[in-house]
Amino acid sequence: MASFNEKMNDAPRLGKIVALINQKGGVGKTTTTVNLAACLALADRKILVLDFDPQGNASSALGIDRQMAASGPTIYNALIGEAKLSETIRPTEVDGLFVSPSNSDLTGAEIELVSAFARESKLRTSIAEVRAQYDYILIDCPPSLGLLTVNALTAADSYLVPLQCEYFALEGLTQLIHTIGLIRQSTNPKLGEEGILLTMYDSKTNLSNQVVDEVRKHFTTQVFTTVIPRNVRLSECSSFGKPIVLYDVNSKGSVAYLSLANEFLARNQVDAFSEMAEQAKSENVVPGLSMPPPYLGELTQEKN
Repeated sequence: MASFNEKMNDAPRLGKIVALINQKGGVGKTTTTVNLAACLALADRKILVLDFDPQGNASSALGIDRQMAASGPTIYNALIGEAKLSETIRPTEVDGLFVSPSNSDLTGAEIELVSAFARESKLRTSIAEVRAQYDYILIDCPPSLGLLTVNALTAADSYLVPLQCEYFALEGLTQLIHTIGLIRQSTNPKLGEEGILLTMYDSKTNLSNQVVDEVRKHFTTQVFTTVIPRNVRLSECSSFGKPIVLYDVNSKGSVAYLSLANEFLARNQVDAFSEMAEQAKSENVVPGLSMPPPYLGELTQEKN
């Protein structure tokens, strides 16, 4: 019989699906999806980004422009059953990072799926084909709580909420939490909570600090320790079709997203360890006492 530690080393890919959601636009959702995915890929994880926003920003931020996206099937075709999801997947400049692109065709999907059977589960059905091939599948959701977002939350194992450090960003959080509650009651009772990520933080403003304090006060451990700062490089890299780690690895934005990836993996490995520890306990096997998160590298030099 294989030992507990051997099982840990030989464990299959998690294939964990994480939806990045916020019905408010401009909060850093796509920026987080793309850069978290790139940093996880650098940590030797195989990652798939599903661009589930008709604007296609995640696709272009990973080097897939509109013409390239239109040259083959997209996630829209997979969603309505015209193609397999595997047929839509494209490689990126980052080894181990892949993307299923989207374009404006996805806008019509909400209308086309209205009368479809099991319309809320179309994405989950499509993902099943490729899930075991990836460690993590990140879904960049549109800035709305419509049918596309419902599909994403129905397919996901957990959700991550990028939250801009501004007052109005807090107001939409209540509606978002209500929607998640409805999803758990109806289509996905096992939907977990990845956490809340504070974005666009400016330490020089009182408002940013107040929002951080307020969110941490009410949501405590649900909030990631890592905070994403306002950073010009993060805005620039998307226009060049590159994640921040390829555009300027020493920038504050890059350091922040590498830190987020490290924290993300640490949280998820604790969950994986707990599950396998329970299995080991049932088999009367004594597990190891620690399982440190993968080392992503320390970047000490920071610049704007």
